[in-house]
Amino acid sequence: MLLTFPDVLTPDELRACAADLSAAVWTDGRSTAGAGAVAAKRNEQLPADDATAQRWGNLVLDRLGAHPGFLAATLPLKVLPPMFNRYAGGGTYGEHVDNAIRALPGTTHRVRTDISATLFLADPASYDGGELDIVDTYGSQSIKLPAGHLVIYPGTSVHRVRPVTRGARLAAVFWIQSLVAADGRRRMLWDLDQAVQSLTATDAGHPALVGLTGVYHNLLREWSQT
Repeated sequence: MLLTFPDVLTPDELRACAADLSAAVWTDGRSTAGAGAVAAKRNEQLPADDATAQRWGNLVLDRLGAHPGFLAATLPLKVLPPMFNRYAGGGTYGEHVDNAIRALPGTTHRVRTDISATLFLADPASYDGGELDIVDTYGSQSIKLPAGHLVIYPGTSVHRVRPVTRGARLAAVFWIQSLVAADGRRRMLWDLDQAVQSLTATDAGHPALVGLTGVYHNLLREWSQT
């Protein structure tokens, strides 16, 4: 399931974030690539313990933790802190699949990467290239969103970032372990949730709502892994 969510950060926050990132010290992004992806990855990123990365990453997670659509789509159990990356001067990330398991920095905990997420932080008119190409059930999708917009997609997807030939592409990437591991099941729960929300908005007293809500929660109870 590939979904986008607009305006995770406000314009003022995006300007402040851009200023902080411009003053940050970037490192080679290959340091966090899996063995099979090192040769394909050419970008820069902020270390996990960087104060700028931690401050803005916490704000992003706070916003998403209060975002009904994001919560309904991902059903999060664990979320890795966002990593901030920068692509410029031909920077690219060739076709790859994200590692299935990632370590939570500074701990012994592990997170299964059911869902991948990219939050775009730069105005798309300020750079050329940098599209996020994702191969999903419905074919290849090319994503280049306005600053502050988020895209989520299955962690099982083959994807790449096209070379950036002008300007700089800034983004935050992170992964979610969902209560429901299977993407197809999350899709059905999302569709059912959206139908319930739509019916509630137009006819809150409809007698079918109790039954539909019960089906949703019974399926979540059946499929969830805690």
